Amino acid sequence: MFQRRRFKQTQSLKDRLVSQVQRLREEARTLPPGSDRESKLRKARQAETTAHIDEWLRSPGLRPPE
Repeated sequence: MFQRRRFKQTQSLKDRLVSQVQRLREEARTLPPGSDRESKLRKARQAETTAHIDEWLRSPGLRPPE
């Protein structure tokens, strides 16, 4: 039987996403214009959007549909 490995996260999802955004943008700054740079910037925007969605989902004003 296959057992999944479990990892205890030491940082919150938001913290991990913010650090990923910073790392990707820094890497993109060092690259010349082109597809690699655009790919890193796209991933950074996606991670930033994910952080905003996570913040919205955790907000106290969010209510389940009735």
